[in-house]
Amino acid sequence: CNACLRPSCPPQQTAMGPESLQQPRQHKAKICMWKYLDVHSMDLIDKAQTTDELKSLLSELFSLQDFPSNPRSAILLDLYFYSIQFCREQGFNREQTSAFFSIVKDTHEACVETPLPNVEECYNYFTELVFCHSIRRPPFSINLFSQDQLVLITDYVINTYFRHFKLYKYTFTPQVRLDISFSYIGMPEPKEEAAEPSESMESPSPPPQQESEEVTKAEEDPKAVLREYILAQLNQELAQLRQVVEQRLRATEEQFNGKLMQLEKGSSGSKGGNKGKKK
Repeated sequence: CNACLRPSCPPQQTAMGPESLQQPRQHKAKICMWKYLDVHSMDLIDKAQTTDELKSLLSELFSLQDFPSNPRSAILLDLYFYSIQFCREQGFNREQTSAFFSIVKDTHEACVETPLPNVEECYNYFTELVFCHSIRRPPFSINLFSQDQLVLITDYVINTYFRHFKLYKYTFTPQVRLDISFSYIGMPEPKEEAAEPSESMESPSPPPQQESEEVTKAEEDPKAVLREYILAQLNQELAQLRQVVEQRLRATEEQFNGKLMQLEKGSSGSKGGNKGKKK
């Protein structure tokens, strides 16, 4: 499996206000070869032949030694490990391996920088990073990956990372909860109750007819009627808000799935075109 996510990992719960939530933003792609894995690190990775050796090395390089007890560190370690495995399977050289690793890591950091939806921003950033290492236009971009390698990289990241995009965001970003409070202008403030009479002063008990009249007045209290009306309106507004949020989430998910299907069709079509050219 590729970069499996453990469902037992609970989401982060942090109290924050709306002003502290970072909004999704566009990132500018830059050449990132040797950004996280330098020449010395690549020498060590080439020497690591077994799975345990490679995972141990990656955990030391990126401070993930607590992966046996920390699910988030274990998920990150899996992401890094399978990225290196993909490079080995495709026969990438050191420069290509370092650049691809940096592309995956930068895409993940852009994903988890905010708990708000930013799949479009992250995918645009990923494509710009890939093209930044596939077109010769110094000093802005370099010709590091071929066209066939570009298709392989895009297919791999879409089928592994972006297919589990929501799970990564759920695991590595704080859980956001919406608390709503209403204040109505013109509402009379509740008056303080009058002080109770002392025990020494005994007031005569009202007759039964007067008690029934007081109960009727209390039931017909306009404040109680207004309170019930406000609660009914509030429940109606909350139900409408919940329905709108669910519709938006459903529309976002359908749009994301549609883009994934288009990308998969486009990559498969480009593969068929390349095979036809070779023939």
